Amino acid sequence: MTQTQNILVTGATGTVGRQVVAELLARGHAVRALTRDAAKAAFPAGVEVVEGDLTEPDSLAPALEGVTGLHLITFAGAGSTPLETGPRILELARSAGVRRITVLHGGGPTPLEDAVRADDSLHWTVLKPVEFMANALEWADGIVASGEVREPFVARLSAMVHEGDIGAVAAVALTEEGHAGQEYVITGPEVLTVGDKVATIAAAVGREIALVELTEEQAVEQWRAAYLPEDVIGFLLEVYGNTPEAGRTVSGTVEKVTGRPARTFAQWAADHADAFRA
Repeated sequence: MTQTQNILVTGATGTVGRQVVAELLARGHAVRALTRDAAKAAFPAGVEVVEGDLTEPDSLAPALEGVTGLHLITFAGAGSTPLETGPRILELARSAGVRRITVLHGGGPTPLEDAVRADDSLHWTVLKPVEFMANALEWADGIVASGEVREPFVARLSAMVHEGDIGAVAAVALTEEGHAGQEYVITGPEVLTVGDKVATIAAAVGREIALVELTEEQAVEQWRAAYLPEDVIGFLLEVYGNTPEAGRTVSGTVEKVTGRPARTFAQWAADHADAFRA
């Protein structure tokens, strides 16, 4: 166990942020969870909830007092607007004595990540997870209602990663030496098709689940009915139809960084089986 450190986690209510908080707690570190509305936040006992807004970086000053590590996201708000406040956030972090920073990659270049990479005074690590296993929760309503999953490009491959493993890699990088200047592609331990994922969920819940392959046109119609923005629809068509090599190749990062194997989709499905049951 490393010496107890005080870590500030931004995006703490998000899919990954909650896992970073949980992993740091499990490792015995003091955790501050940043939120814009502390009254609405729910975290495990022992987490210090602090208010602040990444779009107003000076609001972070009190939360950064005594902090040695900082986990950052690159977008803010319901519209996922890229943050332009990186330079000021980093200035405040340096003044507060922050030594290590992790940045959750946003899928492409962003001003905040660019600012972090350009700062040679801090030990930064960029986290680049591939598809989250938690994305499968998007199928829950369809499975519960009709026992089926409706997806395009069902043969596409994914080395999807357990969100808890992203949190584990972040926790190590924030509290231990040897990760400065690293860019970690974080994957699960196996490559799966959509059919593999559906079969795994079916085994976890103990019922048959049908996989219905959609054409691109049908998929677009379904996504529009779900009110997805056009740029998101375009992104999904591109990444599903032509998945980048990094998204379908096991990296081994989780085991290299944490010392234990990455969790499988079967483990994730067993833990979340109730979400797929009527």
